[in-house]
Amino acid sequence: MTSTGNPTPRRAFLTVVPEEDAGVVRGIASPLRLDILRTLRQAGPLNVNGIAQRLGLPQSTVATNIQVLEEAGLVHTEAAKASKGQQKFCSVRFDEIVIRLDGSPVQKEPDAVEVAMPIGLYTSYDVSAPCGLCSTEGIIGPLDVPDGFLDPRRMRAALIWFGRGFVEYKFPNNAKVLKAGPAALEFSLELSSEVPGTNANWPSDISLWVNGTKLGTWVSPGDYGDRRGRFTPGWWKLGGSQYGVLTTWRVTERGTYVNDKRLSPITLGELALDAHHSIRLRIGIEERAKNPGGVNIFGRGFGNHDQDIVMRLQLKRG
Repeated sequence: MTSTGNPTPRRAFLTVVPEEDAGVVRGIASPLRLDILRTLRQAGPLNVNGIAQRLGLPQSTVATNIQVLEEAGLVHTEAAKASKGQQKFCSVRFDEIVIRLDGSPVQKEPDAVEVAMPIGLYTSYDVSAPCGLCSTEGIIGPLDVPDGFLDPRRMRAALIWFGRGFVEYKFPNNAKVLKAGPAALEFSLELSSEVPGTNANWPSDISLWVNGTKLGTWVSPGDYGDRRGRFTPGWWKLGGSQYGVLTTWRVTERGTYVNDKRLSPITLGELALDAHHSIRLRIGIEERAKNPGGVNIFGRGFGNHDQDIVMRLQLKRG
């Protein structure tokens, strides 16, 4: 079996005003730290030991400089389970850094608020078998019994799967609370198809709705079990779903995008967020889906990305 390939991400740029971003300037002021950034940019995520081996440096030296880069916001670190405790994997956040010397103010991105929702905190559901939930420690309730989704232990769920139907979550509408207009709405979650066992070639039409409006349908290529997920616990059988694709659903005034590819013409204005005190996110498989291949929703502690369902709401200034 083969794993999926995410669409090529757009290049990330950082523009720096020295007087306002002294931490960033300090971060790139060291030739050693520049070597670390270049190594991560070329090799992808590495742990401290991997960086040290590539640069021929002591681990302690690399760890100290990674801390400076992390504090400057130039690298992202993520803890991963290892044979002995945990390891910290580092990735570079920007492809290019530009330092402004003309004294002109930089137009900053709108303010943003972020909410992480554990996958077990759904507020409503309607699912059909095959279906089930599990935490990082074990199965929750009976398998293939939709009523098992009422189990109070669902709060600890780290993996949810079902054939058809939906689960729905209620996020706070921070734009309304802060009395600021929304500039963009984004959801980040790890998904795959669902089949008894696994099958890398098992397409499934997974749809998202916000406050009852369908954003569109993304076709998951398959259900992946060719290798253990990076964060999937050791007790979970290798014959089961191991990881998915990290999908980013972004709604703007120009339309809806998944991983930077246009999905539908649904715009932010059509969601009428100002009229709602909450933002309801529904994830599901429609009854008449062309590819009703089910869905796995991976949460913190399962899959390749140690995260919950993340909602980011960008707010307009002024």
